[in-house]
Amino acid sequence: MINRYTVIGQPVAHSLSPAIHHIFGELTQRKIAYTRTEASTESFEQQVLEWREQGGKGCNVTTPFKDQAAQLCDRLHESAQLAQAVNTIHMHRDGALVGHITDGLGLLSDLQKNKQTPIAGKQILLVGAGGAARATLAPLLKAKPARLVVVNRTIGKAQALVTTFESVGKLEAASFDDLPNAGNFDVVINGTSMGFDGDKPPLPTGLFADNALAYDMMYNANGTPFLEWAAQNGATRTSDGFGMLVEQAADSFAIWEGVRPKTRMLYPRTSEILASV
Repeated sequence: MINRYTVIGQPVAHSLSPAIHHIFGELTQRKIAYTRTEASTESFEQQVLEWREQGGKGCNVTTPFKDQAAQLCDRLHESAQLAQAVNTIHMHRDGALVGHITDGLGLLSDLQKNKQTPIAGKQILLVGAGGAARATLAPLLKAKPARLVVVNRTIGKAQALVTTFESVGKLEAASFDDLPNAGNFDVVINGTSMGFDGDKPPLPTGLFADNALAYDMMYNANGTPFLEWAAQNGATRTSDGFGMLVEQAADSFAIWEGVRPKTRMLYPRTSEILASV
């Protein structure tokens, strides 16, 4: 029997997830089929339910439906409860929709395993207080950084995250105006689309510590404005979010299929994945 999965989002035509998961199926010798499903805010819930009725075993949820997915699920894993966001729905045999969020684990795996950048004891800056931040904060805090600061245009949103995640670890909120006096950071993570509108990122110079890593959760084959700015303003190393995409997908696959693929076997096939869209 072939287990069927899909990624639901808008837009979703350029998602790399089908290629990634089909390679995972090969690596683990699992028979799976993985497709793309375009949805709207109005149709999202019905499409998830129809996928279950058609025998689907699970689905990934991408922008802009992660919050909506959390409301739809019958049960939420602890990580998804904190984030109030879901990127992985597991369709159990009893019919229940169980929601997980694997974005944060994927980010942490990429940073620590692939980029050789341990988080423990480090100064971390997370840019943005939206869904991307909520999805990744718990794993980052559990990795025991010396300091984790969330900066956002509206400081109230960052302060709300401090309250939400205070049971996990210590978190600081800041506005962009606060950053010139905030010190240097070992890792600066962008969880926004900053710079894609043509404006330069609203970040001060002197942000990066020695050997600092600038990391953009977004993936773009041509680079991102944030990474370009970071390279010109003191970041020794830069990385986009392709590794995060792969690692969070591996965690989703493990939830569904019971085995986590060896992602190091996938990276040599990156060009094949990129050519799939």
